[in-house]
Amino acid sequence: MDSLNQLRDIIQVDVGKRGLRTDPASNLITACAGDFASACRSIAEHPAAALAIVTGFFIPTATPPAGETDGPLGAIFLARALTPLGIPVVLVTDDFCVRAIEAGLAECGLRKRVPVVTLPTPAQAAGMTEIGYWDHFDKRKGIRTLTHLLAIERVGPSHTHDAVPAEHRDRCHTMRGRDITDLMSPAHQLFESAQRDGTIVTIGIGDGGNEIGMGKIPWDVIDRNIQSGGLVACRTTVDHLIVCGVSNWGAYALAAGVAHLRGKPLDASFFDTVFEQDVLDIMVEEGPLVDGVLGIPDATVDGLTWPQYAEVLTKIAAVAT
Repeated sequence: MDSLNQLRDIIQVDVGKRGLRTDPASNLITACAGDFASACRSIAEHPAAALAIVTGFFIPTATPPAGETDGPLGAIFLARALTPLGIPVVLVTDDFCVRAIEAGLAECGLRKRVPVVTLPTPAQAAGMTEIGYWDHFDKRKGIRTLTHLLAIERVGPSHTHDAVPAEHRDRCHTMRGRDITDLMSPAHQLFESAQRDGTIVTIGIGDGGNEIGMGKIPWDVIDRNIQSGGLVACRTTVDHLIVCGVSNWGAYALAAGVAHLRGKPLDASFFDTVFEQDVLDIMVEEGPLVDGVLGIPDATVDGLTWPQYAEVLTKIAAVAT
């Protein structure tokens, strides 16, 4: 088995038992089996790759309500790994995640090298056309020519067909089916604009079916595999979709895969689990950020203990280094 497939298989363990493989024959994992490798190649083989990473998922039921730890930590890792490869990165998020991301970048020594774009608030976005929304981002991105647009653990709108209850069509949902459309900036518009334009490659990383990119998987597959999947399934598609057990894991593997293809494997320091936890500690404190499953400001991800979570980082290191 080649390194890219090894990396993919490491991150696709359904640790949260969300139903990624409920139907053994047709599920979220089998639907896009080749997309991890194609996403790695798309970035690694581009002669002038430049990447915008959109993240931030609001948890309204947390104490306090805040963005979750899954997504922003992976976005920081991608910036940390790709920037030394000569791939410019800009991070894009809502105002509720900006402080956490800036703190994470500072801890990694990247605050002056990686721009952070704050998306329009939901109220501001309501008064914008899709073109106006793109222009708001484009003027602030700090990268002259963007080649790739990536979403990691970023909610997107549901499907609009008759199988979805009318009041839930074209709405953004948590995994529990809570409507958070009015609490988050409609970042899916960036991906839909890029898809129509055709010059920017789009990538999605997600772990539950409700994230930007999951529209690449047929609605009935998500409905059949994920609890309440038909309700929460996102309709926004991407060119390459990485489905994994925890979205941050997808970022770790993607970074390792790109570096491998560039012939510059990441050194062991990138996989220091103590440092990774320190970065998360600071992001949780400064954000705050919350564990999306536990709903509290804790340096954990998706309800996993740190050893459970970090084990995958160690396994990726064994392949990547």
